[in-house]
Amino acid sequence: MLFASPLIMHLEVFAYPFIFVSLFFEVFLLVTFFSSPARAQRDRKASTKTPYIAMIVPCFNEETTIRGTVDSLLALTYPKDRLSIVLVNDGSTDNTKEIMDTFAGNPQIQILHKENGGKHSAINAGIEMSPQAEFVGCLDADSFVAPDALREIISCFDNPRVAAATPAMSVYKPETLLERMQNAEFIFGIALRHIVAAVNGLYVTPGPFSLYRVSVLKEIGGFRFGHQAEDMEMALRIQRHGYEIDNAPRARVFAKSPQTVRGLIKQRTRWTSGFLRNVSYDYRDMVGNVRYGALGIMILPLGFIAVAGGILMFFLGLFMSGRQILSTILVTSGVPLSYTLSPRSLEIFYFPISTMLILSFVVTGGILMFMVLGKRVSQTPGTLVQGMLAYLFLFPFIAPFWLLRSFADVTTGHKRSWR
Repeated sequence: MLFASPLIMHLEVFAYPFIFVSLFFEVFLLVTFFSSPARAQRDRKASTKTPYIAMIVPCFNEETTIRGTVDSLLALTYPKDRLSIVLVNDGSTDNTKEIMDTFAGNPQIQILHKENGGKHSAINAGIEMSPQAEFVGCLDADSFVAPDALREIISCFDNPRVAAATPAMSVYKPETLLERMQNAEFIFGIALRHIVAAVNGLYVTPGPFSLYRVSVLKEIGGFRFGHQAEDMEMALRIQRHGYEIDNAPRARVFAKSPQTVRGLIKQRTRWTSGFLRNVSYDYRDMVGNVRYGALGIMILPLGFIAVAGGILMFFLGLFMSGRQILSTILVTSGVPLSYTLSPRSLEIFYFPISTMLILSFVVTGGILMFMVLGKRVSQTPGTLVQGMLAYLFLFPFIAPFWLLRSFADVTTGHKRSWR
């Protein structure tokens, strides 16, 4: 048999568990979506409370976006005397400093220029400048918040066990196919965070507009380097200390996304390798640990499975495509197919692949369904159809590159720069 080598047959067999795990997880998400905790999140009203909040904007070379970010914070529907905005210039080498200084006369805004020390050091410096704050938020300098976002997210803290809350994040004004693909992925993430938060399974508090209870930060310590994934390291540390992370599905924030495939792969390599390093090195005791509930016994293990499954399915897809092309060439060249595949190999290979294809369609349909749910629960404006199509035709071909790159970086100990 020319094509049905033992190695490939084993790869085909191993592909099925990954597909069934994906189906199981989608069923879990769907059931949890209709559970009482998830419904309570969706029914929760925007808060009328006005605790003192400090929004920290760490900046490194953000001259093109920092003004829009600050303007969106100033437009928040929250009492001006209960909200301070702390701009931290982390050693920028462009015109970020000069643009920041134009806000110096605003009584709501504090400005700090410091040497470059990394995002975690910039956030910690901002916290130190806000001793009166009950809650601190972090907003990346390339993100923009909806006016009612703060009212929505502060309501999460009515539960005293909640130490952090996450927003609903989508792409700012997506125009290209790549941006629309990322927007569809982000909206799928809205549904995912909303549902997983209902079982306290969140392991990352995204940089765009996550909010923290200051008393908890003082108890567990400030932000750390976290393998270039500070928001993930902090979220895992919060969970390890027994606190909860909630989600506000209508606290909308819009982030600028990478505009090139190369930039996207670099960003996602940092995210994925940050997950692998944080969970494998510093928080491996949480994996499979029933003490941490759904996070320990399901969410973190599934993160590793997703990386391994994505890589395996990529190579299996390459093999299947190459095999089909070669078979077509041989047949059209006048070589009978029977010379390349025996009846037994046809029987073994084609039936499972047909089943695999059907199951793959079911999994894909589930992802698209959750995108629709994410858009609906977050009330995110704009159309999603083009983004869904871009996701279907682009994401499967791009994602394997950052999965492979991340796996290689972690196994070899290679460290990449932030930008």
